[in-house]
Amino acid sequence: MSDSKPSDDPVAGGPEKLSLGDFLPYRLSVLSNTVSRAIAADYDRAFGLNIWQWRCMAVLGETPGLTARELAERTAMDKVAVSRAIAALETAGHLRRETDARDARASRLFLTADGLRTYQAIIPIARRHEQALLAPLTEHERAQLSDLLTRLAHAAAPGEGLW
Repeated sequence: MSDSKPSDDPVAGGPEKLSLGDFLPYRLSVLSNTVSRAIAADYDRAFGLNIWQWRCMAVLGETPGLTARELAERTAMDKVAVSRAIAALETAGHLRRETDARDARASRLFLTADGLRTYQAIIPIARRHEQALLAPLTEHERAQLSDLLTRLAHAAAPGEGLW
């Protein structure tokens, strides 16, 4: 008589379990969402901006004149989320569109003077959150973390340069 104990071998049909606490993609996602929510609470209270609006503002503050498609690529955000953020920022007076000189179908996005003031006001808040997050790490560990994140970004998206 054969042993009827279920196999743990996934090839043989046994259940394979994924320990999410040890699964890097899950850990990175949860950490990213947790950090973003903590920072977002501050700029929502002070400026009425959500996570997606601030991400768009941050990228446009650093790289003005992107199209919505380019903005979605740089933020790794869904096109619908980018479109909603752009519309809200435009309505709030933080963002303006200019027709692309080479392609009249495309719009280039720029922060308005009010948008730039808000962007500049949020930078110290974001920096304080970053400093608090990195406080438990030594300078050497911070450098290692930066290197490791860059290496993971290259592994996740070879040739794309996520940042």
